[in-house]
Amino acid sequence: MKIAHIAPVATTIPPPKSGSVETMTSLLTDGLVARGHDVTLFATGDSTTKAKLHATYPHGYWHDENMWPWELYEMLNLAAAVERGADFDIIHYEAAYYPMSLAFARLSPTPIVQTLHHSPSAAEVKLWLRYPEAPFVAISNEQARLLSGLNIVGTVLHGIVTDAFTFREKPDDYLLFLGRFTDGKGVLQAIEIAKRVGMRLILAAAEDDYYREKVAPHVDGRYIEYYGEADFAAKVKLYGGARALLYPIQAREPFGLVLAEAMACGTPVAALDRGAVREVVDDGVTGLVFDDLEQMVNDLNRVFDLDRKRVHQRAVARFGVARMVDEYVDVYRKLMEAHRAR
Repeated sequence: MKIAHIAPVATTIPPPKSGSVETMTSLLTDGLVARGHDVTLFATGDSTTKAKLHATYPHGYWHDENMWPWELYEMLNLAAAVERGADFDIIHYEAAYYPMSLAFARLSPTPIVQTLHHSPSAAEVKLWLRYPEAPFVAISNEQARLLSGLNIVGTVLHGIVTDAFTFREKPDDYLLFLGRFTDGKGVLQAIEIAKRVGMRLILAAAEDDYYREKVAPHVDGRYIEYYGEADFAAKVKLYGGARALLYPIQAREPFGLVLAEAMACGTPVAALDRGAVREVVDDGVTGLVFDDLEQMVNDLNRVFDLDRKRVHQRAVARFGVARMVDEYVDVYRKLMEAHRAR
C-alpha cells in the first residue's frame, strides 16, 4: 500500500523525550515500512524515520516561539498530504489535539482515517458529527464509547517495542510516578499514597507551572524526589527499579502508555479504575485496579507480591508493535476496499 502518515509538527518524530502521540506515530510508521509498505511521513525536517520524509517545516513549534499560531502549522502539514492525495491509497492523520482532518474528508480523493489521542468531550463529538461518514480508529473501547455516533472502523491498542524495555526481576525500594504534571494525572494523589505507606516516590516528568505551584512544595529530596523529564534510557531504568508504578489517575484516560511500558520491564502497576485502565491492566496479573485511594493505600503490598516475570511476559504478549501494525493494516485494507466499491 501507498500510505501517507501525518504526524503532529510540534516536535520531532520520534520525540526527544516524552510524547506518546509522536512515539506511536514513529513506531507505526517504521513498522509499516518493515512490512514492505510505501510510506511517506509528513513531519518536521529534523525527524528520523525509515519512511520517505515530507517536511514542510525544518523543526517543530515547541522549539520555536515564532511558529504561531500552532494550529495553522498543523493544518498546512495536513494539507500538504491531502494535496498529494492521488499519490496514496490511504491517508492516516494522527490527531494530537483534535481531528482537523475532518475538514478535508469530502475533498480528498483518497480516504482519510483519523486516530484521536485524547478523551473527547460530548461537545467535541457533537461538532465532529457533521462528518458522520469520516472513519476513526479508537485506541481503546473506552475511547470508542466516547466517540459514539461517529464512524469507528476499528479499535487498536497502542504498541511498544517490548525488546527495548529491560526486564528486571529484583527492583530497588521506591515507587514511581511518570507522566505529565496535571490534576488529571493524579500526581498529588501519588504523593499522598507514598507518604501514607512510608515509601520513597520518584517523580519523572517535565517541570511546568503545575509542578512549581502544586508539586514542588512536597518535594523534599528524601521521600519525595523529583527526577525531571526522562529520556528513553533513563525511563527504562526508572521503570525497572520501581517496586510499582503508581497510576492514581483522576481523568478518564483513553489508554495509558506508561502502564504498558512499566509492565514490559516487569514492574506491576497500582491504578485507579478510570478510563481504559482495565483494558490495559490485567487485574491481579500485571497490576491491581483499585476503586479508590483508600483501597490503594491499604492493599499496595499486594501489588509488590505479583510475579514480575509474569508481568513482563503478559506485557510482551499484549503490547508488541507487530500486533498494532497488523491491526492498522487490516483497517487500511478495509477502508481501501470500501472506497473502491463506492
